[in-house]
Amino acid sequence: MTYVVTEACIMCKYTDCVEVCPVDCFYEGENMLVIHPDECIDCGVCEPECPAEAIIPDTEPGADKWVEMNTKYAAAWPNITEKIDAMPDADAKAEEEGKFDKYFSEKPGEGS
Repeated sequence: MTYVVTEACIMCKYTDCVEVCPVDCFYEGENMLVIHPDECIDCGVCEPECPAEAIIPDTEPGADKWVEMNTKYAAAWPNITEKIDAMPDADAKAEEEGKFDKYFSEKPGEGS
């Protein structure tokens, strides 16, 4: 089992999860984070830290597409190891539906 980030992270990019990750397996895109499934040690400490509830285990129904997406972008985006400020409208966008189709960006973030 591994954990993955879902579309709930898009336009929020809270990094509470990054701060607690013992293996630094988070990668930063322009407007979301992903977890590298091969680096994740399945400890689960990140899941309860996410205010947007964007982190799920890969065993949940529908997680397959997020495993594929997290794998793809973890290979392309820079690693992030430190907490940064959330996106400006994160609280307002946290529960919005359909964020992948509306806002997803393939562009990398800055990393740390």
